[in-house]
Amino acid sequence: MSLSVASEDIAGSPEFRHLTSIDGIAIDLRYATSNNFVGRDLYSPFDCAWLHRDAAEALEKVVAWLKLRRPDLTPLVLDALRPQRVQQQLWDALEGTGLQMYLADPARGSIHSYGMALDITLLDQAGRELDMGTGFDDMTDLSHPALEEGFLVAGKLSEEQVANRRLLREAMLEAGFFGIRTEWWHFDCGDRDLVRATYRRVL
Repeated sequence: MSLSVASEDIAGSPEFRHLTSIDGIAIDLRYATSNNFVGRDLYSPFDCAWLHRDAAEALEKVVAWLKLRRPDLTPLVLDALRPQRVQQQLWDALEGTGLQMYLADPARGSIHSYGMALDITLLDQAGRELDMGTGFDDMTDLSHPALEEGFLVAGKLSEEQVANRRLLREAMLEAGFFGIRTEWWHFDCGDRDLVRATYRRVL
């Protein structure tokens, strides 16, 4: 099997599922709009509302977990499949800014490019995003889960903001996702090295 697949061929591949096939989620792909740090739509003309079927099944577990424990909340998917060419565009946009640490080097491959990572938050019953202390793609230390405790003590994050982040993490971890140290919204489905070794990258 080829180690990669073209964006154009995703729709015909049984490896991938469209986000609209997953009940109980909301979708707002920020890189398909101008509401992102680059300020323009990076996905058109391609439809990037896809996940690998394994990650889609795991997201269904997140929905089920929340339905049992917090039926007032809905997962909001901010990014799912991110083709390699878009990862390269983001990388290039941050060149020389000191912010490339927030992105996977395209040469190695983002787990998003395998359809095995999610950027995600939670909506309340009124459809508002829960307060996580920063917005999506906020490239500051405040976004780092690894630093939350210190920010809580310093009064830079509130108890409610940290509790909201912990709730999101618990829902994702229970479903088999792994968080990262630098972004509260990003979760990988499975071990990164295993994903890179065994899944196909979308170009």
